[in-house]
Amino acid sequence: MLAALRECGHRPRVAVAARGLSLSGEHGALWLAAGLAAAALDPPRRRDWLRGTALVATAHLASMGVKRLVRRPRPAPGTYEPLVRTAGRHSFPSSHATSAAAAVVAFGVLHPTAGRLAAPVAGAMCLSRLVAGVHYPSDVAVGALLGAATAAAGRRLLVAPTRARGEGLS
Repeated sequence: MLAALRECGHRPRVAVAARGLSLSGEHGALWLAAGLAAAALDPPRRRDWLRGTALVATAHLASMGVKRLVRRPRPAPGTYEPLVRTAGRHSFPSSHATSAAAAVVAFGVLHPTAGRLAAPVAGAMCLSRLVAGVHYPSDVAVGALLGAATAAAGRRLLVAPTRARGEGLS
């Protein structure tokens, strides 16, 4: 699977997209910027958006901690020449996938449309890490699970008691 996805990166348009998604996802930048923008644009729920953004950052930090423990090397550059440079040598789990999945869950709790808009971008970002040749499929899958679980665990921080009963989420 990795070889097939990496082969897609030889197509110029796919390579440009993979590089762009990889760059925008470094250290969760796209998702942190989106959360901060939502906080600025939605003053009545600013605190909620900032908490959601903090959950994305927390998920990213958790991913980095797991990477330091597991220390799995990235795919061998001689086998799969990467399309992008990486911030570190370790592959498991994908921090891009972690922050992307956390954003989908957290932002989706705050505003369902935000979750629906974030989901395809997050999926593309996860896929881009395989196309770029810097992760194994298990890195991306576990990263996405870690991000979703982190955001789900913090869900109660995002939903005020009145909204938890289904009021005011639209």
